[in-house]
Amino acid sequence: MTCVFGVEPAGPPRPLHLGIGKKQFGLRHLALRLVCVASLLASSASAHDASSYGGVFRSRDLGAAWLNADVGLFLNAALVIAVDPRDSSHLLVGTDLGILSSHNGGRSWTPEARDLIIGAVFALAFSPDGELALCAAANGVFRRDQDSWRRAEVPESAIPARSLVAGPANDRIYLLGRRQLFASEDGGRTYAVVPGLREIGEMTALAVVPGSTDILGAVIDGRAMISRDGGRNWRDAGLGDAAAPVDTITADASQPRRIWAAAGSRIVVSDDLGSVWYSVGRSLPEARAKVRGIAASVDATILVVSSDRGIYRSSDGGETWVQKEDNLPIHIEAGPLARDPNDAGVVYAVFSLMPYAEVWRMALEGGNLLARVEPISLAGGVSLWVLLLIAGGLAALHLSRRRAAARSPR
Repeated sequence: MTCVFGVEPAGPPRPLHLGIGKKQFGLRHLALRLVCVASLLASSASAHDASSYGGVFRSRDLGAAWLNADVGLFLNAALVIAVDPRDSSHLLVGTDLGILSSHNGGRSWTPEARDLIIGAVFALAFSPDGELALCAAANGVFRRDQDSWRRAEVPESAIPARSLVAGPANDRIYLLGRRQLFASEDGGRTYAVVPGLREIGEMTALAVVPGSTDILGAVIDGRAMISRDGGRNWRDAGLGDAAAPVDTITADASQPRRIWAAAGSRIVVSDDLGSVWYSVGRSLPEARAKVRGIAASVDATILVVSSDRGIYRSSDGGETWVQKEDNLPIHIEAGPLARDPNDAGVVYAVFSLMPYAEVWRMALEGGNLLARVEPISLAGGVSLWVLLLIAGGLAALHLSRRRAAARSPR
């Protein structure tokens, strides 16, 4: 869009035959100027200030350089991202307003199941073979096969859910609800509570060890815990206390017995499934940073950490940390990281303008109500509001024309 303010084009002047009055032309000219100013400000913000909105970002070199992967989107809250193991260009992103999908690596996006999946989406996952996609939103848990999303059967206490993790077998799915752990044995169609956790406490993070259906890592009441029987029994892994609770836990993408965790702004690792832990390098620069994702190279020299203070990276095993700022938001929260199953160097990060704790609180307060809203009833309500807006606009236009006709000389 080209905007010109008081500059005449080169060449002889041309007569204007607008067919409108001077007053009306002046109003339109003023409106055009305002639109130009707004366009320039918006384009300037989107081109130079990544902190002016949330979104999705991708690194192809394990966090050294980042570029936005959400072309054309201006997201308030991108909460989670998943990469299709069959096709790395197929992405799903959970936002505060539902799901977006891309089939070309983020060059274009389309919303999915808008009449079914409503509200914030905190959890997304693909099955290991990519045949299934799984989603947990503020109004329920959903499963997609052959491009059709369907509601899963889950207990009410599972909504909203914190995370979804697919086990090595396509039929085993783990769902971390508000406080409890749920499991599905039929590919995400139905979920039931895994017994045993109720007596332990509140689970806030979950990871499945690659290559194993039953070995899980979790954060329960701020401590790292390990289960070898699919969550029925848990062993205290000896990490986390009241002064430095564990923020997150994640299994290593390439080392089957390696588990990463974060506690008290320090990154820690275990190479024996949580029996022995040791600190990696130094603490993060921000002492109060809450870690949400950890990605590491095979030799653990390169570390990428997402937190509520942004993205940090170390290329010397955590001895020095650099906050990544080029093309990334630096004043808003980063969510969990996602790695491309087919290329360990490709990492995705999501950012949210709204604090995640606030999005979660809103989901807790509204999730049960959304879960009871039938899609048809919701669609009918939306249609009614649209009709009312159209009717109001037509009425305003009619009144405006009548006033203009009354004022014009006869």
